[in-house]
Amino acid sequence: MIELLYADDVMVVVSKPADLLSVPGIGEEKKDCLVSRLQIEFPTIRIVHRLDYATSGLLVLALNRGSHRALSIQFQERIPKKRYQALVTGQISGESGEINLPLGPDWERRPRMLVDHQQGKPSLTHWECIDQQDNASRMLLYPHTGRSHQLRVHMLAIGHPILGDVFYTEEAEHSRHERMMLHADQLGLEHPVSGQWMEFASPCPF
Repeated sequence: MIELLYADDVMVVVSKPADLLSVPGIGEEKKDCLVSRLQIEFPTIRIVHRLDYATSGLLVLALNRGSHRALSIQFQERIPKKRYQALVTGQISGESGEINLPLGPDWERRPRMLVDHQQGKPSLTHWECIDQQDNASRMLLYPHTGRSHQLRVHMLAIGHPILGDVFYTEEAEHSRHERMMLHADQLGLEHPVSGQWMEFASPCPF
């Protein structure tokens, strides 16, 4: 179910469920997506940013050309504040840190990404560990760049892949989980018309 958190004449904020595309993919079987479902109530809706198919949580969408442009510029200038919550494998060492590793496409295994020190784009993630279980850590992740699969590859790169990730963990590992444990739980941004700072939250479902 798509949870509607906010709506006015120019934008909406929703919480996307896991295992739903943000926009249509290629092929008839991939037409069902967040945008197509929201178009029933909001025919003019436009995507501004995306979440991976397996990731749940907060997204802002525009309702006209002007708000789409204003919101898109905010994301290009990295004005919005995004926070994700994740469960990762193993007990991470330390309370906080940063991962500054360039990312690029894994051309032989697309759509996977990988750390690429030669041609990759700069990518920065800050993290905090807020709880540890027997063989897992609960993390708050703050992406300062918005690369595809950034959080997933960065956590893999430091030896703590996200639980349930079908791309970056072995089948024996991810098959034990009903979903990938990554959720966009906080989003702050400027209203595209008034400029007022707005903050939204979506409780972590795992």
